[in-house]
Amino acid sequence: MGVSTSSPEKGISVVTVDFPPVNAVPVAGWFALAEAVRMAGRDPEVRCVVLAAEGRGFNAGVDIKEIQARGDGALVGANRGCFEAFAAVYECEVPVVAAVRGFCLGGGVGLVGNADAIVAGEDAVFGLPELDRGALGAATHLARLVPQHLMRTLYYTSRTVSARELRAHGAVWRVVPPDEVVAGALELAREIASKDGELLRLAKAALNGIDPVDVRRSYRFEQGFTYEAGASGVGERVRARFGGAEAAGKGERG
Repeated sequence: MGVSTSSPEKGISVVTVDFPPVNAVPVAGWFALAEAVRMAGRDPEVRCVVLAAEGRGFNAGVDIKEIQARGDGALVGANRGCFEAFAAVYECEVPVVAAVRGFCLGGGVGLVGNADAIVAGEDAVFGLPELDRGALGAATHLARLVPQHLMRTLYYTSRTVSARELRAHGAVWRVVPPDEVVAGALELAREIASKDGELLRLAKAALNGIDPVDVRRSYRFEQGFTYEAGASGVGERVRARFGGAEAAGKGERG
């Protein structure tokens, strides 16, 4: 449980997230993920990082229960932790390939939106349910995956989009069976890692330098509104309403 790093083959580092049951990441987990990705990127022997996850899905975002239990302290911590994790993926000195299976929601979109490439399972779905959870954020990263108007529609409705739909928009490199996601990501990572390591690092810095949007500044701007929603009470009001509706739905199905 937590964040682990492995080296399955030369030149490739795999950073794996495991927070059962759904990979809703606690505050400390976001900082641990950021540190693991940064350390992997700093290793001169590493030429590509694969970001993967254990369990039922890739990422369910922040741990809402922790925020409800700890209040503003956890909200600020989650904001800072997400900022660091997303930035670590984007600024990793070598390319990052995201291996996505199952759900990729909220903070998960922040991670893959800042990755260099995505290999996704046929079961993968991506979305920002923030407005249903009393939060905001990661539109910066969703906008890197889909066109502007689709991003806005997905954001306002909290709907998800499939891996195949994202592939049609050019955001996903390959769609594979769910049990082949890590293997597919490693295959791409292997091809990337076959290039000259020093030149790869220069290429990553060059591509980040010509990005039309400063993702750190853009996401930080969004986070101000996330905190405002929390401080004003509207975030907790929406979360309480969502929690009640979810419980009612479970009762009906039970």
